[in-house]
Amino acid sequence: MAGSNPTPYYTPTSKPTPTSHYSSLPLKKPNLYSLIAITFLCSAFYFTGLWQSSTTGAGAGSSSVVITTTSLPCLPSKNTSTNPPSSRTTTKKLDFTTHHSAADGGAAVTAPDDAIKIYPVCDIKYSEYTPCEDPERSLKFNRRRLIYRERHCPEKNELLKCRIPAPYGYKNPFKWPVSRDVAWYANVPHKELTVEKAVQNWIRYEGDKFRFPGGGTMFPNGADAYIDDIAKLINLKDGSIRTAIDTGCGVASWGAYLLSRNIIAMSFAPRDSHEAQVQFALERGVPALIGVIASKRLPYPSRAFDMAHCSRCLIPWGEYDGMYLIEVDRVLRPGGFWILSGPPINWKRHWKGWERTREDLYAEQNKIEQVAKRLCWKKFVEKDDIAIWQKPFNHMKCTEFRNRNKNPPMCPAQDPDKAWYTKIETCLTPLPKVASEEEVAGGQLEKWPKRLHAIPPRISRVTVDGVTEEVFQKDSQLWKRRVSYYKSVNNQLGQPGRYRNILDMNAFLGGFAANLVNDPVWVMNIVPVEAKVNTLGAIYERGLIGTYQSWCEAMSTYPRTYDLIHADSVFTLYENRCEMEDIMLELDRILRPEGSVIIRDDVDILIRVKRIADGLNWDSQIVDHEDGPLEREKLFFAVKTYSTAPATQPSKTT
Repeated sequence: MAGSNPTPYYTPTSKPTPTSHYSSLPLKKPNLYSLIAITFLCSAFYFTGLWQSSTTGAGAGSSSVVITTTSLPCLPSKNTSTNPPSSRTTTKKLDFTTHHSAADGGAAVTAPDDAIKIYPVCDIKYSEYTPCEDPERSLKFNRRRLIYRERHCPEKNELLKCRIPAPYGYKNPFKWPVSRDVAWYANVPHKELTVEKAVQNWIRYEGDKFRFPGGGTMFPNGADAYIDDIAKLINLKDGSIRTAIDTGCGVASWGAYLLSRNIIAMSFAPRDSHEAQVQFALERGVPALIGVIASKRLPYPSRAFDMAHCSRCLIPWGEYDGMYLIEVDRVLRPGGFWILSGPPINWKRHWKGWERTREDLYAEQNKIEQVAKRLCWKKFVEKDDIAIWQKPFNHMKCTEFRNRNKNPPMCPAQDPDKAWYTKIETCLTPLPKVASEEEVAGGQLEKWPKRLHAIPPRISRVTVDGVTEEVFQKDSQLWKRRVSYYKSVNNQLGQPGRYRNILDMNAFLGGFAANLVNDPVWVMNIVPVEAKVNTLGAIYERGLIGTYQSWCEAMSTYPRTYDLIHADSVFTLYENRCEMEDIMLELDRILRPEGSVIIRDDVDILIRVKRIADGLNWDSQIVDHEDGPLEREKLFFAVKTYSTAPATQPSKTT
């Protein structure tokens, strides 16, 4: 309403400043006797406290929390981030460096204070435990359309209250880019793929290491050469293609080799008979999640990816009324490309090697062609073993076509970005309306790298509730300052090679990730499903990647996925929603030994977080906000201590 004062938009990075009614009260002149009495009482309390501290030992049965702070003058003034870190006094300096890149046994665990709940180490059989993709639990569900491979999380009374152990001999992964080609065998002790995929050059076992030649089922000469073949058909160099999705990714060699071309791929594959394929991808330092396209929408917003890819991914694209291609269409950006290699493409040459009849393969390709046509895609090119389709830039002509052919029908009014346990519908997700055939539905994106700092079209078109261009610009500046402060506290954050896989548990607009884009890292940006505003679409429009997640459940990833985890106001968001210790145990599961954590939240919450962290045997401290000690919001820095399972530990049967 004109002339009204709008309510400030709440974001995880801003907190209201309370005003006190006492500020309006009149001041009274001090009474001399009152001052003398107050001075006497303060002195008495001071000396009493001094006497108590001198007679109380470290084992008094209570946990103390020390907050790194600055010395305050008598008349405090608000500090700013311009204060150098050297002006801050600390009682303990965390060691953020790694110490176990060679073979070592498990380090001894020092028990924290007796009053703190100690979390024991789980049995070694849980070393690769993925709570929501547990192979045993999955057998209880319908095998049709791979529904049993979807997320099926444990009930609350089934949650583990112990720390997932690393396998004996675990070492810190190789630094990027060496990690793309080499991983330690001890970290992922599975040789199955070295035998099953030996001819296809997926992976080789060499002594105490795995080597990744970069091959794949349809690119035995290597992913790099395969991508070169794709680049001859579509432009991969001009920055118009930045985000990609790889369905049925194997060990993610396609995504690994796209990174050198400034294209970042979200790779996913189910936890299935190809043991640990996603785990190998993560050990290589490549973005990946456990996932499957089955009955639920993929956990990404609409119009997220410039390119989608399937290389013999064994997904029946033409079946079930084309519902899987319909889902690819939802997440594919207007003008985006879908690339298919492997059966049935080039079946006339390969049908004997695939041990299928020509009639069967012809029928399969014909079904795919018909579904693509009904989605208004055009066949862009087919050459040798690669076929590429392109999604239209808008649905203006498609709407006319659909008046004649209504299969699949246009989806009714719904939220196309809703994708957390959301059923896939066999209907076409309509693109935003346009005024002309030349206009790009939803807005034209800048080419990379300009895309990163440009206003996302979802924001400029005011389709993200409460997020304006001004909010975006302020958030960008805020995170530039915050990341700079983080690097002053944790000097390893600015050192190339210390961190590779990073998780932001509450990303908002991706400001944290945007300020790390020049470092050799990648960031998985999470937008919690409980957040007030769904901003994941805007994050993708910046050329970043991420997924939806509820932190009341486990993440679809393996233990020891991330080198660094960042959490902004996560525990405030989940207060009274789920247990803090369960979230902390999940962080411990997905964090590598000697990995780091940065949590920002209210000081009272962080004190509780620190007590749990002590029980997890993390080294941690709470430090002041970048704006100084007067802010209630504080920062929690922690390092997960190194430990592994013993050399020989019999697995418990109960």
